[in-house]
Amino acid sequence: MPRPTKLTAFLAFAALAPAQAQFSGRNALEHTRALVSFGPRPPGSPGMQKAQAYIVKHLKAQGWQVREDDFTARTPAGPMAMKNIIAFRAGSSGKAVALTGHYDTKIFPFRFVGANDGGASAGFLLEMARALKNAPLKNSVYLVFFDGEEAVREWTAEDSLYGSRRLAAQWRRDRTLAALTALVNVDMIGDRDLRIVREQYSSDTLMGLIWSVARQLGLSRHFSGPALAIEDDHVPFLRLGVRAANLIDFDYGPDHSWWHTKEDTLDKLSPDSFEAVGRVLIEVLKRLDP
Repeated sequence: MPRPTKLTAFLAFAALAPAQAQFSGRNALEHTRALVSFGPRPPGSPGMQKAQAYIVKHLKAQGWQVREDDFTARTPAGPMAMKNIIAFRAGSSGKAVALTGHYDTKIFPFRFVGANDGGASAGFLLEMARALKNAPLKNSVYLVFFDGEEAVREWTAEDSLYGSRRLAAQWRRDRTLAALTALVNVDMIGDRDLRIVREQYSSDTLMGLIWSVARQLGLSRHFSGPALAIEDDHVPFLRLGVRAANLIDFDYGPDHSWWHTKEDTLDKLSPDSFEAVGRVLIEVLKRLDP
């Protein structure tokens, strides 16, 4: 865990970085580095508690409204404490958009720090909090950090997506979903050889907009992966009729050999990859405004 002086220094540096919706891949990578320094971050672990404190502190420092949703998930290993973290900035349109990702790491008998799988999505959203805090957007914006994306044992409909399933149900009850015009989930987007797949469960219209923006910004090389159907934190929202998309690179290392292994480390990531996704999504948010 970085000493408090290091965290304070980094937050001071981030506050000096360009505002007005300019996304810094370097900042996103540094946030990921801080999260990885806490070690494995499965639900309820000491590493996860440090990650939660770090995330909440940064979001509040950037002026976002923050809600910490603690809950107990029923898992094959018994009840497990989890926490979704939801940040919000109000707009004027009466509509909202959400950028989401998970910040937990999968439970393994070895030391799994999940630099790309769990770390990158959280680091990305933390930098997005800074980049968007003064952006002139009309839609309200949610930044959501999901706990419990990973299966506790083996992936099933019941053993996975704990945090997103919970929030989708909450937002249906309180009618937040009725105001939600789009949700984009990010996962494993820090890979230095970034090739985001055309994820097949995702909304065709939303994915079409994202791909169009990437092409116009000259970033199509990062959005050039194959068509694959991948269950992720966007699926519970899709099932409730939300226009949702999932941005994920599912070719991590030679023959996908770094995924869920000790090789998922910071040296595999690049600030350029974070920045490509950040630039595209900021432009997408502008175009989703009424």
